[in-house]
Amino acid sequence: MLAYRITLEPDDNGTFLVRCPALPMVITFGDDETAARRNAVDAIEIALASIMNDDGDIPASDLADDIVRLPLRTALKVELYLALRSAGLTRADLAARLGTRPESIDRLIELDHRSALENLEAAFAALGRTLEIDVRRAA
Repeated sequence: MLAYRITLEPDDNGTFLVRCPALPMVITFGDDETAARRNAVDAIEIALASIMNDDGDIPASDLADDIVRLPLRTALKVELYLALRSAGLTRADLAARLGTRPESIDRLIELDHRSALENLEAAFAALGRTLEIDVRRAA
């Protein structure tokens, strides 16, 4: 699961200020702690999308005490991006392996696109990777 540590600080106007140490560009807030955590997920997704769009390095996931977990689809897309980079391949290379257009691969990696699980799974297979699922009881 993809997760990042956040800090929540009461702000002077009754809101909570949120920061993510692994992603310094993430600064958001919420009217209460629940809203702040929800906004943190959105802000982290935006930061990750920006990094991926610029072909940058994704910070490692964090398992500290105060974390926010990112949605499964986001985690899969970030993992696909990392697998492509570690294989030294471009999006065009992956498109060729899958017999599709590069724009299709762009959508597979765009965090705001609702890619089908089957397409993500096929992309991982084309990179010699498999997906496994691990379901745990919520804390």
